[in-house]
Amino acid sequence: MVNTMVNKSIQALQDGATPGRYPLERVRNIGIIAHIDAGKTTVTERILYYTGRTYKIGEVDAGTTVMDWMQQERERGITIKAAATTCYWHDHRVNIIDTPGHVDFTAEVERSLRVLDGGVVIFDAVAGVEAQSETVWRQANRYHVPRICFINKMDRMGANFERTISMIETRLRAKPLPIQLPLGSEETFEGIIDLVENEAWRFDTDPDSPPAKVAIPESLQAKVAEFRQALIEKLAENDEQIMTAYLGDTTITPAELKSALRRVTLANKGVPIICGSALRNRGIQPLLDAVVSYLPSPLDMPPVKATDNRSGSEVTREPRDDAPFTALAFKVVSDPFVGRLVYFRVYSGKIKAGAGIYNAARGEKERIGRLLLMHANHREETEEASTGDIVASLGLKNTFTGDTLCLPTQPVLLESIRFPQPVLSIAIEPKTRADQDRMAEALQKLTEEDPTFKVNFNEETGQTIISGMGELHLEVIVARMLTEFKVAAQVGKPQVAYKETITTPVEVEGKFIRQSGGHGQFGRVFVELEPLERGKGFEFVNAIRGAAIPRNFIPAVEAGIKEAMEAGVIAGYPVVDVKATLTDGNYHEVDSSELAFKMAGSIALKSGVNKAKPVLLEPIMKLEVVSPQEFLGDIIGDINSRRGRIEAIDTQGETGSVRAFVPLAETFGYATTLRSITQGRATHSLEFYQYKELSSELADEIMGKTTVRRSLHA
Repeated sequence: MVNTMVNKSIQALQDGATPGRYPLERVRNIGIIAHIDAGKTTVTERILYYTGRTYKIGEVDAGTTVMDWMQQERERGITIKAAATTCYWHDHRVNIIDTPGHVDFTAEVERSLRVLDGGVVIFDAVAGVEAQSETVWRQANRYHVPRICFINKMDRMGANFERTISMIETRLRAKPLPIQLPLGSEETFEGIIDLVENEAWRFDTDPDSPPAKVAIPESLQAKVAEFRQALIEKLAENDEQIMTAYLGDTTITPAELKSALRRVTLANKGVPIICGSALRNRGIQPLLDAVVSYLPSPLDMPPVKATDNRSGSEVTREPRDDAPFTALAFKVVSDPFVGRLVYFRVYSGKIKAGAGIYNAARGEKERIGRLLLMHANHREETEEASTGDIVASLGLKNTFTGDTLCLPTQPVLLESIRFPQPVLSIAIEPKTRADQDRMAEALQKLTEEDPTFKVNFNEETGQTIISGMGELHLEVIVARMLTEFKVAAQVGKPQVAYKETITTPVEVEGKFIRQSGGHGQFGRVFVELEPLERGKGFEFVNAIRGAAIPRNFIPAVEAGIKEAMEAGVIAGYPVVDVKATLTDGNYHEVDSSELAFKMAGSIALKSGVNKAKPVLLEPIMKLEVVSPQEFLGDIIGDINSRRGRIEAIDTQGETGSVRAFVPLAETFGYATTLRSITQGRATHSLEFYQYKELSSELADEIMGKTTVRRSLHA
């Protein structure tokens, strides 16, 4: 399985040459995804070393990694931005995106998975499936991404390969297919047993020492036979060819097993499981072999579906260079050296530097400037981008995350990327007048880069409010403003991003009439408001029959309703999960205007929300705490005091884990409290779960504070 020969592609790379165009069947676009601290970046650094992409192994703790190149990443020892690179293994081109593990940067994972064909999910052999592991797994499910699992840190005390597999099955509802077993455990872990080839490999800690093929220990032979038989039986359940051979009592060769594993993986019917220790340089070559053997090429993925801009019908784009050019922009970066970079994935066709293209999402023509292949923050210029490529371009001034790029003569629209809404806000203001202009420019660039980062100006208080996915997210944004954009700013305390919604349907009238000499303003609408399911956002329906309101005024009514929803009604928080149906209205041939109907829509929304039994919604977080069992009682008591709800308590040896749901408002300062009650021996993770209705007592308290705040700034 482990081929230690250096192939021609790697040799060309080491000689300073760039390998030419690879056939699509030998291209892999993969993402490295996992919970924070599972070892994604360490795995990626080893992959780059063993493929000849780098000559020195970077270490996260030493701040010398290639992929974590930002100052903030190296200082904190975490990945913040998804970084792209390309390497070559056994005559295959592997495009890799290393994604963040912290939940605050989940948008980076979301947009990466949207454009990737396969994924490598990393698990910590000690912790198993953690909170963010579940999140990234759901994201991969959403985009039907085939994946393999790498159980990392097998050399650590408490590492448990079989327990982790069991957690993958129960918590992720996946079908694990172990194709390796660990050779040794914890401090004696020294290699892997390949169940497909039925052979064992030992790895030296020296990264330059080739793996050594060894005999499978006698003490493990029965276990290996049992696991290999279980692998064949699981494959037989999901693959007809293996089923036929199994029922016919025919010997199944390793080549047949590999082919079946590939078919089952590509169909998302099973997930191959392998293991190793990236920090000790063990198991990386078999991981690369698995990427090449089991993860899809662009040809293995179904043709991408798009909407024809002219007819509105669904069309497909085959992954071929001679098909019409179609690409999706998935990332925008403000590079301090070259300017605004737009990353995009080419799904079909090819494009040359300097070519004119069409942004179907915004209806604008653009021109591709320079085309760049990215290796983290290093750039390599190329003349052409072809099907399956992931490249960055300069010159796309009006292209943003989720936009479709295509030919002006054949405009199509790909499905965009959905991002979660921010849950935490802080007020920020520049320290000096000179900082004011720099802050505006910095905030604009940061919002272009990060779809989960929002900026609003509160007219009542005169404050600039920035919103993000959590305390760390906003902390990093503020730090980047100071270091990258040289903006000195004063930052307020974090505020929870509450929402408003309605609980009963209501029909209301919105009327705007002004008469002040000459032409006046007249607009009158009748709107039905009804609550939607949590998380559905806003829906507008035009149900007017006849010509009660001219068609050109309808968008103005919708715009007025949206504007009023953003501003809030009962406490100044955005209104969400509402369906507005425009049922009737009146207009005046002379006095009616778009402005009048926009105001009428706004008035209708405000009036309707007040009548429809409005409530406040608060963000609920999913909390997971891992701690020595002796502290579990104190942890549970503290969670209960924070209005938390315990979901599950698991114990494994001397360690226990608690999963719970806690309101975001109660989690500020939780890390400090947890350190105090567990003597610093517990770890925790928080991620957004859902918005939930706030009790009337707490809602009254929050609305009272809002009223005071408004009166102070009046």
